[in-house]
Amino acid sequence: MSPREVAWWAIVAIGAGTFAVRASFLVLAEKVAAVPPAAQDALRMVPAAALAALVAPAVLRPDGDWDPLGPRALAGLVALGVAWRTRSPAATIVVGLVAVVVLDLVLT
Repeated sequence: MSPREVAWWAIVAIGAGTFAVRASFLVLAEKVAAVPPAAQDALRMVPAAALAALVAPAVLRPDGDWDPLGPRALAGLVALGVAWRTRSPAATIVVGLVAVVVLDLVLT
């Protein structure tokens, strides 16, 4: 088999696997409704954990170097404080963006 054929077979196999994983939630919907409360509590934390995994490197390592006192890290702390106090995603985003711009102008 040529490398091109291997690549196409890999794409087809990955696509079929992705479809199967996504379709399994529809097929097993009745059983998913019977998830124990402890597992439901854990699953509620998944979006926050995924967001933290995406945001933390951008805040603490903006250019690939560890910068815990840089403008982005300090703006992240400001946004974290706003999120904790207000529990408002909109306020957190707006204040965080303003803090990044202001701190970037002041500190650089």
